[in-house]
Amino acid sequence: MTTFEGFHPVAEVTADERARVAVGKAGAHKNDRYAVSTNAEGAILLTPLASIPKRELLVWENDELRASLFRGLADAAEGNVRRLEWVTADDGDDDDA
Repeated sequence: MTTFEGFHPVAEVTADERARVAVGKAGAHKNDRYAVSTNAEGAILLTPLASIPKRELLVWENDELRASLFRGLADAAEGNVRRLEWVTADDGDDDDA
């Protein structure tokens, strides 16, 4: 079995009639997602993925926003919190009517 730097052999598998290959022996689980890449030699690389909602993508694309969010989470974990009246104020609407 050919090995690449940083990888170690796990198993030898055979593609089925629909060209599918089982990768459970390599640690894959039901509903895991992977990016699939190939090189000129035909090696296949599976890179684990985690999908996020598009509305959260801004946090991962904006370094300044992400750093601010992490600072806020660290402050909250240390108990450095305060009430923001504009967020928690009752708007006066009575939903029970």
